[in-house]
Amino acid sequence: MITVLFAAPDLWGEYSDVLPKALSDAGIAAQVVQDAAPETVDYIIYAPSAPLQDFTPFTRTKAVLSLWAGVERIVGNDTLTQPLCRMVDPSLTESMVEWVVGHALRHHLGIDAHIVNPGHVWNPVVPPLARNRPVTVLGLGALGTACAQALAGLNFPVTGWSRTQKSVSGVKCLSGEDGLRQALTGAQIVVTLLPRTPGTENTLNADTLALTARGAVILNPGRGPLIDDAALLDALETGQIGHATLDVFRVEPLPQDHAFWAHRCVTVTPHIAADTRASSASGVIAENIRRAEAGQPLLHRVDRVLGY
Repeated sequence: MITVLFAAPDLWGEYSDVLPKALSDAGIAAQVVQDAAPETVDYIIYAPSAPLQDFTPFTRTKAVLSLWAGVERIVGNDTLTQPLCRMVDPSLTESMVEWVVGHALRHHLGIDAHIVNPGHVWNPVVPPLARNRPVTVLGLGALGTACAQALAGLNFPVTGWSRTQKSVSGVKCLSGEDGLRQALTGAQIVVTLLPRTPGTENTLNADTLALTARGAVILNPGRGPLIDDAALLDALETGQIGHATLDVFRVEPLPQDHAFWAHRCVTVTPHIAADTRASSASGVIAENIRRAEAGQPLLHRVDRVLGY
């Protein structure tokens, strides 16, 4: 019998039934508890916003399994010497694809002009075909790859950019500093799905925003700090960027007095693009614990040097 510490108290109600069942279905004899002597804990289920911050006493713990896809709040914790795994949840990927495709099509088709038309103007402007609307996806991890392929499946010409060279079917893949500039040059829709690291902060800034096609749309369901807020606002005012649909921000909830709220060319969604669903995430956790107990490599293990 192994002991699994569920160290994300705010989420316990969602997982209290489904996680023990997932472990049992995986053939794992485990007790899932919210409190235990640290030296008795085999695995920790964790959310970076949880109260637990000192992992030093957990000398027996084999892995810390995060419920979040992003680990920037925990990866620099010096007390965390145990293996850390981020959450790659199939339902999280599905919901991210739906958000990105939905908002990309909204802007591609010019839907807002028909929804908000107080003057009842008959203006039969026909949008271009998707094949004539270049899209760039920054970040080709699990989420970025899925979104890039979904957009490519709708006939958008998709360019993907990542820190290291990737190969994704149906997507033109670029990497490196020169590749970033090439990927952004002429892009009409830009989707940011990079991890948050010191190297990705302000990836979209005054210089890189200027590379996009005039009037380009920015979709950011990734991380708030990927975009220089002041540079984005400036680009919106000049028309270099036509619209920004933003799901993530440097400070959340987004402060009521932030300029994004009132800007006519900004859509704010409250960090809802993708969320971990307890039912499917429990299966991911159970599989990782099963692998660890069988001496197999952990899935989605975080590289502490890279930060993701």
